[in-house]
Formats: sequence, structure tokens, C-alpha cells
Amino acid sequence: MPAPVICAVTGVALGGGFQIAMGADIRLIAPDARMSVLEIRWGLIPDMTGTQTLIQHVGLDVAKELTFSGRMVQGQECVDLGLATRVADDPYAEALAMAHEIAAKSPHAIRAAKRLMNNAGSLSTAARFEAERQEIGALIGSPNQAESVKAFFEKRDPVFADPQQ
Repeated sequence: MPAPVICAVTGVALGGGFQIAMGADIRLIAPDARMSVLEIRWGLIPDMTGTQTLIQHVGLDVAKELTFSGRMVQGQECVDLGLATRVADDPYAEALAMAHEIAAKSPHAIRAAKRLMNNAGSLSTAARFEAERQEIGALIGSPNQAESVKAFFEKRDPVFADPQQ
């Protein structure tokens, strides 16, 4: 998915719901919302690459603890562990506001940033620098980049073109 995915967690995110949340780029969670790798309680393990995604978010040791125990984790602890980005009193409203804020940025720059960040773990340092150089090279002087600068100096909101829509 080239566009940022923002997840609002309220109530509980268990098993498959938990794994879907882990697939989001940004996760906003209510203070009383709870998450768990619940499959272990049913004699199963996470599927849909759930174990791998979990490791990326919380590290190997915490991923093992959560998977082996099926422990329920709430609000701020989810943030502390890396399961959520931040706590929000109204995650849905904040997710919508964040989506509008992101949508007001250059779509090409947003997609480039997401590509770079998503691929960072699988590339060498030299390859990451090269990928970044290529992305910046494609952005500098592009119509949307020029519009960003022009709008900034004219103190107005930019109007971007996005042929990929």
C-alpha cells in the first residue's frame, strides 16, 4: 500500500485484529483499549506474518513474551512497548485529523518516504543512501516539490497533482 495507513484502536484488538493493527504505519490507541496476541490461548500462533511484524515493532524478546503468554496490554503500555504510536482520547477523530494533515502534503514525497522507511531494514547502509539519493533526485524540481516551495512562500496551502489517484 503506497499511502500511509493509520489505525485507530478502541476496545480490543485481539488475534487477527491485532495483526491488522500491526500492519498499519501509525497506530493511535485509546487509553483503555487493549491488545493481545491471543492465538496462543487457542493453541495457535499468529499468522498473516504476525510474528515477523510483531518483532519489527517491539523486538524479539518482547515479541516472544507477548506471543508465549497471550498477555493483554493496555493503552500507554502499548505505546511503551512499540505496539502503538501514541495514546489518543479519541483515536478515530485523531486518525482522521492526521489523515487530512498527511493528505495536504506532496503525495509523491509521502510515498517516497514510506518506500524508504519500509525498505530500510532489508538494505545495507550503502543501498539505503543510494535509494534515498534516487528518491530525492526524483522529487527535487518536480511539479509538486516546486508547488510546495511556492505555496510556502506565498503563505497558502499547496495544490498538488497526483496522476496515481
